[in-house]
Amino acid sequence: MTDFSKFAEPKSEEDRLVRQLDLDGLPRHIAVIMDGNGRWARERRLPRVAGHKAGIDAVRETVEMSARLGVDVLTLYAFSQENWKRPRAEVTTLMSLLREYVRKERNTLIENKIRFNVIGHLEDLPGAAQRELGRAIEETAGNEGLQFNIALSYGGRTEIVDACRALLREGADPDALTVEQFGDKLYTAGQPDPDLLIRTSGELRISNFLLWQIAYAEIWVTETLWPDFRRAHLFQALIDYQHRERRYGGLARDKKENPVALRS
Repeated sequence: MTDFSKFAEPKSEEDRLVRQLDLDGLPRHIAVIMDGNGRWARERRLPRVAGHKAGIDAVRETVEMSARLGVDVLTLYAFSQENWKRPRAEVTTLMSLLREYVRKERNTLIENKIRFNVIGHLEDLPGAAQRELGRAIEETAGNEGLQFNIALSYGGRTEIVDACRALLREGADPDALTVEQFGDKLYTAGQPDPDLLIRTSGELRISNFLLWQIAYAEIWVTETLWPDFRRAHLFQALIDYQHRERRYGGLARDKKENPVALRS
C-alpha cells in the first residue's frame, strides 16, 4: 500500500491538487482520447513520429497513477480504424512503438497487478504486434488490479455493428432485447461504463469513441497536448469530475460510493 506521505504538505502544484482528491469518490472507469501528438511535433518542427514517441511517457504516467489511485478501468484510445489511412511510414512506426511499449511495460503491468486488454479489431494489426499484445493479455489475465484497455483499430460504430451481428447470429428476439443484453455484446462487456471521458488538445469531438458506453459520462477537455499530459492534469480532471452533480435523464444522483485505497 502507498500512503503518499510525500504529499503531506503542498510543496508543488501536483501536491496541492492531490490533497483535494476525494479518494472515496473517484470514477470507476476513465476513458481518454489521446490527441495532439502531431501538433506537439509540428510546434517543435519535428516529424510526427516524434510526437508519438513523446506520448509514451504520458501513457506510462496515466496508467501508473490510475492503478495507484485504485481506479477500476482505464481505456486509452490509441489507434482508430480511420488511422489506417495515415501515411504508411507513420503507421509502421506506430506499430513498432506499440510493440516496444508492450514489451518494455509487460513486467511492470504484472508487478502492479494490472490486467491488460485490447478492444477493437486486433486481427487488423501486423502479426508481430498481435503476438506481442497477445502475450501481454495472456500473462496479465489473472491480475486483479486496474483493467487497462487500449483501443486499437477501434471504431465506436463498428463496435455497435459487431454487437448487432453477434445478437443476430444467436437468434436474439428483437422484441425482448434489453439494453443490458446489448451491452453484453460490446467489447467492454462486464466492465462499468466510463464515468469520465478526458480529451486532450482542446478538440471538442467524441471521434467515434465508445459511443454506446459514454451515454452518461462526464467530459473533461484540456488544451494540453497528449505528450505534455502528466499526473497533475489527471488530478485536475478528477477534481473537476468530483465537483459536478451527475445527472441521469435529468435526475440528480449521488456518486456511487467507491472506497479506494491507494495502491503501491
